[in-house]
Amino acid sequence: MIHRPVLQKEVLKYLDPKTNENFIDATLGEGGHAKLILEKNGPKGKLLGIDQDPKQIANSKWLIDNFGKRVMLVNNSYINLKKIVEEKKFRPVNGILLDLGMSSWQLEESGRGFSFLKDEPLDMRYGTERQMANGKWQNSLTAEEIVNKWPEEEIKKVLEEYGEEKFAKGITEQIIRERKTKPIRTTTQLIEIIKRAVPFKYQHGRIPRSRTFGSLRGRHCATRTFQALRIAVNDELNNLRKVSPQLIEILNSNGRLVIISFHSLEDRIVKNFLKDKTKEKIIKILTKKPITASPEEIKENPRARLAKLRAAIKITN
Repeated sequence: MIHRPVLQKEVLKYLDPKTNENFIDATLGEGGHAKLILEKNGPKGKLLGIDQDPKQIANSKWLIDNFGKRVMLVNNSYINLKKIVEEKKFRPVNGILLDLGMSSWQLEESGRGFSFLKDEPLDMRYGTERQMANGKWQNSLTAEEIVNKWPEEEIKKVLEEYGEEKFAKGITEQIIRERKTKPIRTTTQLIEIIKRAVPFKYQHGRIPRSRTFGSLRGRHCATRTFQALRIAVNDELNNLRKVSPQLIEILNSNGRLVIISFHSLEDRIVKNFLKDKTKEKIIKILTKKPITASPEEIKENPRARLAKLRAAIKITN
């Protein structure tokens, strides 16, 4: 499947790349947004592309083939953004893009259990690198570990807070019962557990309205559980909080920031952070309300329906 980056026109409008300016795509994916920027910031403008998934870095090497030395690709997490910029001596920084959505490749081809439409291992990691903890290298957290080893209350909390799952208690109880019999290792196993834990009408798309995700009528009954587990595995909300101050710090004066989020938990963090920096007179918000996809884009790319773009410009160094 070809990945279609969301809100392409809007990203270019608010980043406003000009000749010979430098930009960072901190969530590179397959390079769709990066290509749009590189087409505007030539002939000497550079782009630093960051992704914690080595496969996505490989998927984006076509950018080097097309734009040569103007492209620098780094396999790392955006939470280390300031360190990466310093190590690569990537200055000045005229704009930063942070797209918090998953790519089509991750859903369709990664084999890591992001999609409930395929029978895959319950992995859900964006990157598969090991992590340092207590002086020792340890394998990073997976969804399989959460559903098989975490205490009942912790699983329930994840489903309630990150997924706003109305039936979190019942799903968690069913997970606990099932894992006593045999380990829960695949997406198919988890989906069957969810189906046994929720009312019949919920299994067939009549999902109650959520204040976080809006109307989810017609969505799969596993949507919220899968999303909650993915957020927990990748520590997405905490990572967004960690990177936010770095984004502003490394931007040049008059540098622009564009952040695309896909659910209200993320959007709330972005909104509040930008408000705080506005009060400190460090930035000026360019989007009074989040920018959303047009009906035409949603028709062509249904995944764009949840995208919300917020932008700001740095007004001081």
